[in-house]
Amino acid sequence: MAAKSLGDLGCYNIADLRERARRRLPLGIWEYAERGVEDECGMARNRAAFETITFRPRVLRGVDKIDPSTEIFDQKVPFPLAIAPTGAAGLMWHKGDLALARAAAGAGVPFIISSASTMDLERIAEAGGRQWFQLYLWEDRSLSYAVIDRAWVHGCEALFVTLDLPVPPNREYIYRSGFGTPFKLNARNTLDVLTHPRWLAGVMGRYLLEGGIPTQANLPDRLRAKVTKGAPPGALFKQDDLGWDGIKELRDRWPGKFVLKGVLHPEDARQALALGADGIVVSNHGARALDCSIAPIEALPEIVDAVGGRLTLFLDSGVRRGSDVVKAVALGADAVLAGRAPLYGLAAFGEPGVARAIALLRSETIRTMAMLGARNISEVRAAAVESLVR
Repeated sequence: MAAKSLGDLGCYNIADLRERARRRLPLGIWEYAERGVEDECGMARNRAAFETITFRPRVLRGVDKIDPSTEIFDQKVPFPLAIAPTGAAGLMWHKGDLALARAAAGAGVPFIISSASTMDLERIAEAGGRQWFQLYLWEDRSLSYAVIDRAWVHGCEALFVTLDLPVPPNREYIYRSGFGTPFKLNARNTLDVLTHPRWLAGVMGRYLLEGGIPTQANLPDRLRAKVTKGAPPGALFKQDDLGWDGIKELRDRWPGKFVLKGVLHPEDARQALALGADGIVVSNHGARALDCSIAPIEALPEIVDAVGGRLTLFLDSGVRRGSDVVKAVALGADAVLAGRAPLYGLAAFGEPGVARAIALLRSETIRTMAMLGARNISEVRAAAVESLVR
């Protein structure tokens, strides 16, 4: 199915793709991708923070030619967006990580490979395009060092180290559904899976035909475990003992661009700059870590002041419209990362759905810029933004 035909199916925005994804996925898989933590106040807070930001547009600006392109790490991108790392992609669609990477390459936007992927990074790298690698540190640190060495060899230009999950998050719904790791069948999720035959045949059925249940990739063969099994000793993610010295060691080992993901405090941004980071992601993990954390778009202005343009600033968590992209850039971000939005497209239609999600966000970005009277990204950054955030 071509991306351009998805509009004929009623997919005119990210919300439409979201609804298609919800209907196709078993409830437990949907909840894993969509829900937050604990009382789930954070997701609403992320969206509310975007919605309270308004523009004061200019008129008669000659907006017949809009250029939304910009540069990230000295290379041009078609608009200020990259695809965020998402570990559940392989459960949304058969070989979902590869579909995401191919769609990103086709659109010319960077794609961040997740270290929690169910596909080897070497396979994902075959999609081409600009690829970056996201790291959670394993309990056995040598595993982490080995995988980032492989990422560099296979062309990943940047390393994104996720910092905002020092301990496992409290996602209570996965205990009820059994859709956590390890995956366990129970009366509820067995019926849930059986009543979604398109997903069962198109995802798990295809995996079984090709040799079995997906495993946590990017680990040595002896440590790989199926999603139905628990991780063996040494192969669990463990970051509760990670400090700035550990980050410095990673910075010294990694020869490419180095980015810290999950920064919300300006002092942490200053420390990242002092340590030699090339970028930070202002993020609360899509409200999937600490439920009562500040929304990233609220935290952004102080972080912009703290780093003074001396490193690349990304923002994620809650991006659903091109207007969100423009708001983030106008408030000082260099680009946004989109996670759930492309996942909705993936879960609904595979690679064409991801391409549709990217195309929607780009077209909305262009339209917002025209309405604002900003003909290029420099003019977006100079735009008058009225923030009603308290």
